[in-house]
Amino acid sequence: MQARFLSTSALAAAALALTVVAAPGSAQAQDQQFVSIGTGGVTGVYYPVGGAICRLMNQTRRDHGIRCSVESTGGSVYNVNAIRGGDLEFGVVQSDVQYQAFNGEGRFADQGAQEDLRALFSLHPEPLTVVARAGSGIEHFDDLAGKRVNIGNPGSGQRALMDILMERKGWTTSDFALASELAPAEQAQALCDDNIDAFVFTVGHPAGTIQEATSSCDAELVDVTGDYVDALTEEFPFYFTATIPGGMYRGNDEATETFGVGATFVSSADVSEEAVYTLVKSVFDNFDDFTALHPALSVLEPETMIEAGLSAPLHPGAERYYRERGWLQ
Repeated sequence: MQARFLSTSALAAAALALTVVAAPGSAQAQDQQFVSIGTGGVTGVYYPVGGAICRLMNQTRRDHGIRCSVESTGGSVYNVNAIRGGDLEFGVVQSDVQYQAFNGEGRFADQGAQEDLRALFSLHPEPLTVVARAGSGIEHFDDLAGKRVNIGNPGSGQRALMDILMERKGWTTSDFALASELAPAEQAQALCDDNIDAFVFTVGHPAGTIQEATSSCDAELVDVTGDYVDALTEEFPFYFTATIPGGMYRGNDEATETFGVGATFVSSADVSEEAVYTLVKSVFDNFDDFTALHPALSVLEPETMIEAGLSAPLHPGAERYYRERGWLQ
């Protein structure tokens, strides 16, 4: 499967996450239900996308009594663990992390299968993006060996994917001159301050972190291709090859060939059918508004979103809405 990313405007404002609170003591305040969406770093795409979903859901809060809030978190792995522990109702997670969590594989092997994980829909494609400082000698993913690389903070989807690539190539952190674990918000400045030579980031495009790095200093996107990538995309349906178009970021006029995953939206079987139905309805009843709230969402199509990259069973609340729309038989 080949994913192509459209060049569009800059990141939507994080103000999408803001909500209106009912007056204390009112019937509305007493009756309302609270749900939270776990996202990622504020400079990535997960956070404004989560904010967009909450904004749509909160517009009709007087009707359904459910108030949605968005939380900036460590990313995909953190989100599924928080859902498992009951600390979050919803989360945005990479498609590979959803698969591993539901099946108890990879970094979830010790915890066992998260059998109550439930899928709602898929979101935007997320290519693995390697950004290197100009003059660092890094022209391909293979050139990262011996360099100072930010491999991602523990709990993030980018780190989970980087760990798999390192395993496939027979690398450990000792193969790098430095293997830092910076959060996404820190990596662009670290690159431009010459504290690292490159960083890897799994993200939808255009992305604020990539724009910051390429605007603040001379930085280049590099290809991630090879037999190990071909093997992964053939073995697992949640990986696919991807092309980041040239001209999207300053100094990067040529297309970048890589591979990646998709962002997906998940919950738990313990979350009420009504809460899930309300969230899904808020998104798809206002689909044009939803896709306009962030550039990464512009490529979405409802019929694809209800199945692409989803490994866990659909939540009954989501399934109920999709049957009403005739998308499921």
